[in-house]
Amino acid sequence: MTKTPSSSRRSGAVRAPVPTRGTKRPAPRRRAVKVAGKSSGAAAPSSYHHGALRDALLAAAERILDRDGVAGLTLRAAAREAGVSHAAPTHHFGDLAGLVSELAAIGFRRFGAALTAAAEAEGAAPDRRLDAMGRAYVAFATAHPGLFTLMFRGERLDPSRPALKEAMNHAGAALAAAVGARRSPAASMTPLSRAADTVRAWALVHGFAVLLLDGRLGHILSQLPPGASITDLLGEVLKPPAMS
Repeated sequence: MTKTPSSSRRSGAVRAPVPTRGTKRPAPRRRAVKVAGKSSGAAAPSSYHHGALRDALLAAAERILDRDGVAGLTLRAAAREAGVSHAAPTHHFGDLAGLVSELAAIGFRRFGAALTAAAEAEGAAPDRRLDAMGRAYVAFATAHPGLFTLMFRGERLDPSRPALKEAMNHAGAALAAAVGARRSPAASMTPLSRAADTVRAWALVHGFAVLLLDGRLGHILSQLPPGASITDLLGEVLKPPAMS
């Protein structure tokens, strides 16, 4: 009886050779891994060093703030802006509160440095130093509106993070010291009145800055004398009230 050819022979298929002992199988070809729309073979920012990636994410978050405001800042947006995987911000900051808190800490460090530099440029006169800090306060707010807004958005921040707590305390201490230096050495003030003196000065410049950023001073500015500027108006605001 004649044997029927196997299906493999009938179809003409050829079996792959079975490797003998000691023969290495060829390594499988690896597919390129894409990071934020870019292949790993490209010179992409996905090869950041650990510390450099953290800084890159913070810089990306600040760009988003400047462009889109606080509402536009998310973990995915920061990753997309930095050109890295969506998991990268979570790895470095935990959650959105961690990212924005670290960014706010950077803002407060810059803010405190700007206030201190402005005061030191005015010499030793306490009144001039405090006025200079007030102008620097508003100037920082108008130069960095997104970052300034984030810095004072308590519901988005985690004040327990050490970097943020330290930066906030440092900036606040600089302002409080300038207010205290303006007081007469002979003045007898209770701890409550000293605290009120600091809050009064802070509320004055912070309120001015927020009103300016929110566009609430437009009508008042339109009624200023010819040649008068926002800086002139702020200078008048910072003057002590006239005693009747």
